[in-house]
Amino acid sequence: MLRTKALRKIFVTTLSLFILLFVVTITSRENVSVLKTNLEIVNLENNVHSIYLLNDRGLLVRSKILLEDSSEKEEIAAIIANLTIGNSNVLPDGLKAIIPKNTVIKEIIVGNRIVTLNFSKELLNVSARDEKNMVASIVYSIMDLGNYEGISILVEGENLTKYPNSLEEIPLIINKNIGINTFYDITSRDDINKVVIYYLENIDNNLYYVPVTKYLNDDREKIKIIVEELSSSYIYESNLMSFLNSNTRLLEYHEEDGVMYLNFNDYLFDGNDKVLEEVIYSLAYSVFDNYNVDMVMFEVNSEVIYYLSSDDLPY
Repeated sequence: MLRTKALRKIFVTTLSLFILLFVVTITSRENVSVLKTNLEIVNLENNVHSIYLLNDRGLLVRSKILLEDSSEKEEIAAIIANLTIGNSNVLPDGLKAIIPKNTVIKEIIVGNRIVTLNFSKELLNVSARDEKNMVASIVYSIMDLGNYEGISILVEGENLTKYPNSLEEIPLIINKNIGINTFYDITSRDDINKVVIYYLENIDNNLYYVPVTKYLNDDREKIKIIVEELSSSYIYESNLMSFLNSNTRLLEYHEEDGVMYLNFNDYLFDGNDKVLEEVIYSLAYSVFDNYNVDMVMFEVNSEVIYYLSSDDLPY
């Protein structure tokens, strides 16, 4: 009987060890799989860049494009290709390219932080409605790619000095000062302020950031206008939105050593004592487009809750 009990005990112990080893092995394999997947995602994110596409109402929307590891010029060429009608089958639903079909990029020159783009004559086939959006789309998409000071656009080797239809003049070197999705809310020529504000739009259940350049009769500091506009219940375009609580107040702000400090009241938090990602990014995108700073420091009642550098922004 003792022998039987001993054998039974050995059997049970052996079985238990086998089960334990089996579980550990499975867990280890699962952990390896998860780690590998996460690493792959990170690598993909490193190759994602912003691109500005047209929505159904004629607004340029900040979207994403996956670029392969390649040279600077090849990345620029890939962005232009995706901005050209008929050249891409991977654009998000509800968004479309804006450069006229059959347009070819003949030459790309990068030097002294200026990108020169030489297009074929088909670029001039752009409609009157889309001509300003086309230039803004090219400029914003390329300038978001690298540390560039401006874009020079040529057609068949000649500088594009005027829009093809309106004949309004275009600077030889174009940067983001040209504006995007421009909206005028002015009643006089006095105290005109230009402010870029990033709203959100839901397109096919996906949220996209939409920059709007507003001209206002308002001489206040731009950050005050940004916060007031994003927390307002009224937005000029019905499909655009903001998640910033209407009771949010900017208590204090200052700029120091390339950092913009923003101190808010408690309403920056949502009902769960958290700050929504959409709130942080809308404010940060707006700050970086209006101020020459490298970081935004978010505070609530003078206590730091979050900080974001320009390199941390999602594409």
